[in-house]
Amino acid sequence: MSHQTGIPASEELKSVFARARNGEFCILKIVIEKEKLILGASRKSVTSWDQEYDSCILPLLEDKQPSYILYRLDTMNSQGFQWLFIAWSPEPSPVRQKMLYAATRACLKKEFGGGRIKDEIFGTVKEDVCLSGYRKHLISQAAPGPLSETEEELRQIRINEGKTDFRAETKQQTLHGVSLPLHQDALQALEKLRDKRLNYVQLQIDFKNETIKLSDRTNTEIGELPKRIPKDSARYHFFLYKHSHEGDYLESIVFIYSMPGYTCSIRERMLYSSCKNSLIEMVKKQISLEISKKIEIDDGNDLTADFLYEEVHPKQHAHRQIFAKPKGPAGKRGTKRLIRGQREPADNTD
Repeated sequence: MSHQTGIPASEELKSVFARARNGEFCILKIVIEKEKLILGASRKSVTSWDQEYDSCILPLLEDKQPSYILYRLDTMNSQGFQWLFIAWSPEPSPVRQKMLYAATRACLKKEFGGGRIKDEIFGTVKEDVCLSGYRKHLISQAAPGPLSETEEELRQIRINEGKTDFRAETKQQTLHGVSLPLHQDALQALEKLRDKRLNYVQLQIDFKNETIKLSDRTNTEIGELPKRIPKDSARYHFFLYKHSHEGDYLESIVFIYSMPGYTCSIRERMLYSSCKNSLIEMVKKQISLEISKKIEIDDGNDLTADFLYEEVHPKQHAHRQIFAKPKGPAGKRGTKRLIRGQREPADNTD
């Protein structure tokens, strides 16, 4: 499920938006820096929107950096000039950048004013967003028929943006389908955990190389688990939980996703949340690691022995009131009563 990041526009950008709505600017490039939307470039006028479209827009598109472009059209509605919104997300750009920009799209449109945006196009190559690409988009919008892969992606993003909202404390998945490869040392540690040669493995995301790597593999007792949880960064933990339940000795693999909340950047929260389910599926398929319980925490102090036990073995119907069957009357019950069915019509053969 896709979510909005809640990244705000800087005060300077808000001022630029107000002036653009009043006709001062005709093109704006917006980028994300330090978890804020800021102005990347601007231009105040063009002689003709279609004649200068490519010369104005294409030089603003970087090969490895996503961005947003707002381009003023000649048409107007009750709010003033209408605008074209371009979401630029080139394929070579880092996964976390593409995720961040995709999830912030709705926030930008809300800040600028969605009613002023006439058309919206999404592009990974310049051919998608050049003038001819925009005209193809207009034709495809006007004509019924199957959507291209890019158009289908944009349609789905629009649907998801309308349905969801993002809060920093949410524990729902942000963007589905994001999968980072496991580094070899992480894979080997999980195999040892599966074979019970280790009882604890901690993994972290390598943002630079876009992989999931080993962070810690120290054998750990239950009482030591809280010390393994970082207070300033997210982690994935796999713990071999050895315990007794109803007289039976059990060994259960527990997956713990720790996210300390506001001490992490929005990018880190998004990527860890997005990769969580794909990581679980990956270890299940690749090394047949069966996970008995998945837990999400924001503070390592939660990981007490009682907490783990109750998570792995939740109480069933703990507060359900049991009603005893009422006793019958004392003494003899009396004669049995015969319950007849519907009376059949009399036989008139006589």
